[in-house]
Amino acid sequence: MVNMMTSSDIAPAARETWQVPSFDTRLWLGRQHSWCVVIPVINEGERIKSLLARMAALKIENIADIIIVDGGTTDGSLELQALQLVGVRGLLVKTAPGKLSAQLRCAYAFALDHGYEGVVTIDGNDKDDPEAISRFIDALKQGVDFVQASRFVAGGVAENTPKSRDFAIRFIHAPMLSISSGFKWTDTTQGFRAYSRKLLLDQKIALFRDVFMTYELLAYLSYRAPKLGYHCIELATVRRYPKGEVPTKISGVKGNFQVLAVLLKACFGFYNEN
Repeated sequence: MVNMMTSSDIAPAARETWQVPSFDTRLWLGRQHSWCVVIPVINEGERIKSLLARMAALKIENIADIIIVDGGTTDGSLELQALQLVGVRGLLVKTAPGKLSAQLRCAYAFALDHGYEGVVTIDGNDKDDPEAISRFIDALKQGVDFVQASRFVAGGVAENTPKSRDFAIRFIHAPMLSISSGFKWTDTTQGFRAYSRKLLLDQKIALFRDVFMTYELLAYLSYRAPKLGYHCIELATVRRYPKGEVPTKISGVKGNFQVLAVLLKACFGFYNEN
């Protein structure tokens, strides 16, 4: 679905080149703020309900519009009336193939078309503390283009992180992206991030391409944004894995191999448009 209510700073010719997966807009109450929080989900059950309750307690809806982008949930956790009761203003449901990066392209196109100045993305699995959202938005207001959550910088908290995941982030993923991008990253697999409108619209980044279907966008933007001179920072956050359970869509040898392959491609410029 192409939303034709595009913002005036998007050239029509450029907008026509965007490859955006088809999606249905199941809920849209209109833009209230200059910033939005995008939450990608698929069958998160009680986890998304918990996250939204925590965000409601923090009154996030008073500083940003909350938009959920669903990859095909079938567990009944996204009932429209319940979403509205906790401050959700939009529910987009991707109807085309693809995983996380496809969902994000749907949401980012929607956010840009509706004139948002910046986007915060937080995973729908309730591992991240939404307390940081207001700090991310403050950073965007101060001119930062890319805010990355980090449990590993001073003040951050990493709780119950699987040992294999901790090792891979600290000694493979973050070091490789740091060396290749020229910016010292510490927590590069995190989906808890914020981007400025300027960055998302940059045609040198060109994020609206069908090459981004699974987890490519996360690694690519961590590599590309510093290379292009964007103002990037990491902010301390809390990430808690529940005991005895690892709520993640990346699992097994195949899943981890795919993440490594994406990382190598990003670091060697495979996804660069220009």
